[in-house]
Amino acid sequence: MSVPEASRYPDVVTSMRATIVRRTAAVLAASAAVVAVAGPASADVPEGWAQPYHPSGLHSLLIFVGIPALLFLLITLAVYLPSMLRGERGRPGGSGVEDQWFGGPRKGTAELPAPDNEESKAGGASGRW
Repeated sequence: MSVPEASRYPDVVTSMRATIVRRTAAVLAASAAVVAVAGPASADVPEGWAQPYHPSGLHSLLIFVGIPALLFLLITLAVYLPSMLRGERGRPGGSGVEDQWFGGPRKGTAELPAPDNEESKAGGASGRW
């Protein structure tokens, strides 16, 4: 006959529940303290101090969108301007670079050896499996 876990270890279950209750109480008390301490933050500006500036929506839009857009344009211009002044095209693959074979024959494929016999692997790729 199987015995449920809670009835086998009643002291462990009780201490775990007590720990959970204590932690919950501590979190609630800390939250209440934060809310109570933040009350003076909503006070009025003291006399003799300057009133805070409240920017308009347009001003905020210019700050948070206009400045990053201007920086983007300046960086893009700094990257593409030198190649534009040299007369190169500014898009990917703009300058037609000829095919290059690093470490290959100097005169193209004419220097590649032809296959000598049926078993030779010279001459490039094979279409057989």
